Amino acid sequence: MVVGRVLLLQLIDYLTRNYMSDPFVTKLMNTARIHILPSMNPDGFESSGRDCMYSLGRFNKNGVDLNRNFPDAFLSNREQVREKEVEAVMKWLKTEQFILSANLHGGAVVASYPYDNSNGGSELQGDSSITPDNDVFVHLAKTYSVNHVSMQKGSKCYDSMDFPDGITNGYSWYPLQGGMQDYNYVWAQCLEITLELSCCKFPPENDLPGLWDANKPALLAYMQQVHLGLKGQVFFSNGTPVQNASVEVQGRRNLCPFRTDHNGEYYRLLLPGNYTIMVTYPGYEPLTETVSVPYGPDRFTALTHNFQFQKSASTKVVVKTEPTCPSPEVSNEKNHSATPMPSTITAITALTLTLLTLLL
Repeated sequence: MVVGRVLLLQLIDYLTRNYMSDPFVTKLMNTARIHILPSMNPDGFESSGRDCMYSLGRFNKNGVDLNRNFPDAFLSNREQVREKEVEAVMKWLKTEQFILSANLHGGAVVASYPYDNSNGGSELQGDSSITPDNDVFVHLAKTYSVNHVSMQKGSKCYDSMDFPDGITNGYSWYPLQGGMQDYNYVWAQCLEITLELSCCKFPPENDLPGLWDANKPALLAYMQQVHLGLKGQVFFSNGTPVQNASVEVQGRRNLCPFRTDHNGEYYRLLLPGNYTIMVTYPGYEPLTETVSVPYGPDRFTALTHNFQFQKSASTKVVVKTEPTCPSPEVSNEKNHSATPMPSTITAITALTLTLLTLLL
């Protein structure tokens, strides 16, 4: 997306110029690691025309829509060939524990949240495909829309539909297979939404300052949401961090359980409230604790809560049924050539904090 590419470059400039002079920017950058990818589809950008609605920049050089090329939890992925750009993003997501992200598009003005797809299972509720963290996703989408100059008004672009509050469930808008926001959520433990930022995909240059002014407060407010919820570490009884422990929230049965990273760190984006957390690891009795979670963004920190396993004195074997995590299989065919601190992708991920990724 042309607008998103420009906005992200402007965001980089704004953050770096205002660090150590603007209190908000300084606090944001001191409490989160921010990752910004200005263009995921450079081929599409170069090939796009300057037509407002039909800029033809969706596909890469191989004629592939990158936002239909990720593994999809609701489909078989065995025969899918991944584009180099998609492979690069998938590998990037494994380099850090990204928490919150957004990807930027054009052609509408709305914040869209997962799921984008469904196979008719329990996630399909009415005309929407609902994640276990739907309340958080709605909050994230509304955070962007209400801080945007006009998005919350839900105004439609030309022949597009109206969007109440300027947000929509992705599947409810239109089903999408192989999208990045579903992939990030299911397999990367990173809550991502899609931001459609302009009716015109390739606006005149003199429109860009106004688009920056309209989106700047929303971008900053969204990035601050990386501090929602609960974070911490899981330890063995001797104080050694536990890698790959499952950290689940009662009542939220994720397709792939959220797990600790190599430092034993976990992060769960949650709205304020009381939550029962279950931590499991083979050979140890499960840990179950109820935690009261405050609103963290205003304080630029999520609640820190650590867990520690003790050696079990019982010989009882504890068997826990977990959801079957679909495997994001990659084809063997040759690819086409061509306190933890949160992080964000923009896209944007959270306490490792934000990366902004743009697709045309």
